Amino acid sequence: MRSRLSILADPMIAVLFIATLLAVMVPAAGEARTTAQTVSNVAIFVLFLVNGMRIARGEIARGLANWRFFLPLMLWVFGVMPVIGLGLSGLAGTVLPPLVALGFLYLGCLPSTVQSATSYTSLAGGNIALSVVGAALINIAGVFITAPLFAALAGSEAVEIGTETIVRIGVILILPFVIGQMVQGWTIEWLRERKSDVAWLDRAVIGIAVYVAFSGAVEQGLGTMFGASQWAVLIVLVLIYLVVASGGAWTAARLLSAPREDRIAFLFAGAQKSVAIGAPMAAILFPAEAAGFVIAPLLLYHLLQLVIAAPLAGLLARNQPLG
Repeated sequence: MRSRLSILADPMIAVLFIATLLAVMVPAAGEARTTAQTVSNVAIFVLFLVNGMRIARGEIARGLANWRFFLPLMLWVFGVMPVIGLGLSGLAGTVLPPLVALGFLYLGCLPSTVQSATSYTSLAGGNIALSVVGAALINIAGVFITAPLFAALAGSEAVEIGTETIVRIGVILILPFVIGQMVQGWTIEWLRERKSDVAWLDRAVIGIAVYVAFSGAVEQGLGTMFGASQWAVLIVLVLIYLVVASGGAWTAARLLSAPREDRIAFLFAGAQKSVAIGAPMAAILFPAEAAGFVIAPLLLYHLLQLVIAAPLAGLLARNQPLG
């Protein structure tokens, strides 16, 4: 049990660490960055094609049928969480670089992580079926909702989604997902038999996107722009966000009078954020020199959510009250 709960058992931590370290030591610059960005875009296209192939349409139908659970969950993920992120973004902007502060809003607009949320729901004794379907629905919605929601809350001065960006989102994110949905009848079983290979595809694509993003940030002076006190502020603000998100999700589920198993599913699906969507989408939304700054809160949040989720799942598995 301990090994399963340990963050060291999650290969994604190693992938993020290696990608960040490579960006610091050997950043992609000049023509190399253009090539790396092209490779990243192709990899993201393949990832969203596979996502479309493996998320069964039947799961979407079951989720829509249980609207009393999923409607509040959607409102929490794409309503309350972005508002919290907007507030923290304003607070962070008084201390941190503007693009890093903007990253708190970007973090809030992202969907939940599928693998981590369902895994910890299972370990905590929650409703696994609700967790799987909920995470799938939220991730599908995130492909269409996250970018325009972020642009609307950030304002035109912070980010502008023009025609070129819309086309990139359509071609690299939405088009492959739709194609995957269309052909999944021939591919879904094949992918299920190769679940571990697909998981490594996820990690590889995320690693490439993080490398490209942080390469641009390193070239723009990320290492010299942050002092020890600013790193401390960033970590504290991300930790506050995670604690508020987790406590708020649990409280919201209680207000819905949901059974304990459903509350557990709501907690992990509502509070955990997806680097699998966040890092690739940032590579589409922002220029390479900005993306690394914007995803800094997301990468820290991802690490800290694993740190907190492990003992939290153990506490819930022992049927201990959270309040």
